[in-house]
Amino acid sequence: MEITIIGLPQSGKTTIFNAATRGSAQVATFANRMNLGAAKVPDDRLDVLNGIFSPKRKVNAEVTYADLPAAPEGLGKTHSIGGEYLNTLQRADAILMVARAFEDPSVPHVANSIDAFRDIDTLLFELTISDLDILERRLRRVTESFKAAKTAERDALNKEQEMLSRVKDSLEAGVHVRDQSLAEDELRLLSGFQMLTAKPLVVVVNVGEDQLDEIGTIEARLTDEIQTARIRTAALCGKLEMELAQMDSEDEYEFRESLGVVGESGLSRVINLCYEALDLISFMTVGDEEVRAWPIERGTPAVKAAGKIHSDLERGFIRGEVVTFENMVSCRTLAEARKNGVLRQEGKSYIVQDGDIMHVLFNV
Repeated sequence: MEITIIGLPQSGKTTIFNAATRGSAQVATFANRMNLGAAKVPDDRLDVLNGIFSPKRKVNAEVTYADLPAAPEGLGKTHSIGGEYLNTLQRADAILMVARAFEDPSVPHVANSIDAFRDIDTLLFELTISDLDILERRLRRVTESFKAAKTAERDALNKEQEMLSRVKDSLEAGVHVRDQSLAEDELRLLSGFQMLTAKPLVVVVNVGEDQLDEIGTIEARLTDEIQTARIRTAALCGKLEMELAQMDSEDEYEFRESLGVVGESGLSRVINLCYEALDLISFMTVGDEEVRAWPIERGTPAVKAAGKIHSDLERGFIRGEVVTFENMVSCRTLAEARKNGVLRQEGKSYIVQDGDIMHVLFNV
């Protein structure tokens, strides 16, 4: 899972990157290189299974973050997005957008005033303009293709032109691609264009330490105005979370308790929001060698989930032996789960559920 972080200059996106990855990237006013980092996905179930099986290694799912520098094309100035900046965003599985709410006279805002919701609208507009550029270029190519097209090809071109024009009209009306009602074949066609407003989005408002008591109010407004099924939102103090991310777990807990902010860390919060936006779940594999969590999209059949482990398992899939996490904890071993009748035999089309533990039988 690859998440790309964007934001206006001086929004604190590198601070959020450090908080999310326990990183130490330089927090500079004008950084000109991309920061890359990874974070393990917290999962208490994996810790429990690790205690049961005592394997040689425990492998959490991972999230990779890319913190983009300021866009040379002028992100935030309605100049659209292009070049390598656009290519990096198009490769991302989801986009994490950071908007500034903190006051700091030593770090002036590019607009000379602080308004996180204005900045969110600005960034969303930039993503929309980029998608409109892509659609307009493709529509021109389709029009040009009509000149030399045969009758059978014209039918396909007509269908594509109609669909692209409809998506473009909706986008111009303020409906992002992710929120448009599109058929499966239309979604497959659009996936090749890597539309930015089709990607899952996480919006984080970066508050100051003096605004901790305002987080609830900000998040309520985010939920009301921004959040949808594929857009998740949160407010957190990037500077504080970055500092806490550098501490060991015991010191972090004590410091959070002293500040009255006991609860989910910024690292965990951002990861979980990304999971929700991408509609991901995790299934597990267990054994003496390792216990491991595997992220998959909700609704993935067993044969495709097996392919996450190894392509041979998908190619030669016979069946999956599946037990729920709760039953595994109760039985302690796969043999005991089989004896108690809670280890199920599932075929290729079985839809893997969050927390399933699966052993794949295959023949290549």
